[in-house]
Amino acid sequence: MTDYQKYSFETRMIHAGYGGDATHSVVPPLFQTNAYYYDDVAHAQRLFELKEAGNIYTRITNPTNAFFEERVNALDGGVGALAFSSGHAAMFNTIINLAVAGDEVVSSRNIYGGAMNMFGVSLKRLGITVKFVNPDDLSEWESAVTDKTRLFFTELIGNPNANIADIEKIAEVAHKNGIPFMVDGTFCTPYLCRPLEHGADFVVHSATKFLSGHGQVMAGIVVDGGKFDFKNNPRFPLYNEPDVSYHGIVFADIGAAAFIMRLRALIMRDLGSCLAPFNSFLIMNGIETLSLRMERHCENALKVAEFLEGCPQIETVSYPSLKSSKYFDLANKYMPKGASSVFSFRVKGGKSAASAFVDKLELIQNVSNLGDIRTQVVHSATTTHSQMSSEQLKQSGIDGGDVRISVGLENVNDLISDIKNAL
Repeated sequence: MTDYQKYSFETRMIHAGYGGDATHSVVPPLFQTNAYYYDDVAHAQRLFELKEAGNIYTRITNPTNAFFEERVNALDGGVGALAFSSGHAAMFNTIINLAVAGDEVVSSRNIYGGAMNMFGVSLKRLGITVKFVNPDDLSEWESAVTDKTRLFFTELIGNPNANIADIEKIAEVAHKNGIPFMVDGTFCTPYLCRPLEHGADFVVHSATKFLSGHGQVMAGIVVDGGKFDFKNNPRFPLYNEPDVSYHGIVFADIGAAAFIMRLRALIMRDLGSCLAPFNSFLIMNGIETLSLRMERHCENALKVAEFLEGCPQIETVSYPSLKSSKYFDLANKYMPKGASSVFSFRVKGGKSAASAFVDKLELIQNVSNLGDIRTQVVHSATTTHSQMSSEQLKQSGIDGGDVRISVGLENVNDLISDIKNAL
């Protein structure tokens, strides 16, 4: 297999994960199949016992999905990756791969509202407790740790206010206590930041967003950095005790790929949140232009943010690449090429003024999505974060006057004109 790490990012995003096949196709082929034939009974048995690599069933592996997984893994710098049917599925399955009823997770409270609901309601119903902390306060991370803690989680760029988490310092707290750390890199993509190089153990992406970039698919992916050692860690009997479904295999004995192997061979096998091969095919096309798109996203976003900051109708602009942002230094540290293109701004006059502004936009779409080539806005408090209580909204810094914007690739003068007219 080609060592793609010797190449630059732009080369990897075009070539990594696919070195050709028997058809000699230049473009990674779409394998639209649900199953694969075995050479004989012995061959099938070796596959099912994890003694030989190969395709068994598309719920577990598929060549087109593998192209996608290997490409993102090469971009993030991990030891393996696994694709899911959505970003939410990727997050949920990662937690289930580490925690059972009675266990705990510590999460930033400045995250997507749907994730807050998954963590605070659905996981709670399964007996897994999630403690939410201020990501800027390391003492809160430390204080939340108990002997039941199985994972730290944060978004590198928080949704919707684009706060930047100091992931190196959070990783230090996690690893000091023998806990793995997962970072959501959806907003930054591997082009702007590779969290595994800053202490994260796992990176999760909603590939629905910037990785795809064209609003066509739903997908998620988890990348394993391979550096967290599960062996003899008392927090993880799941990895150190024999697994009955694989005749006593001890996943910690696998080594660097223990997490991603268990995630695929056990969690994906049983819960089945697999990605359709056609979606992988589309995302691969999107990734081929990732660096170009992210450069334009960041360039446009900064110009829009600077314009908004000078508007008398706008109270605040929460974009970390602005020199006025409290996160300006962290943004430059972790994302020197730009802090993505998703942020919030507060319209003076509260919810009614923000709603009127959104309704008057003509070019910019009112859509609860982000990371699209099209510029989109949404009123966070009544949509993406509507499941949060008023107290949670307040703690997360979300106000009725806030509008989240995901700046696309249109001509920035057209975007500014549309915003100006709506204001």
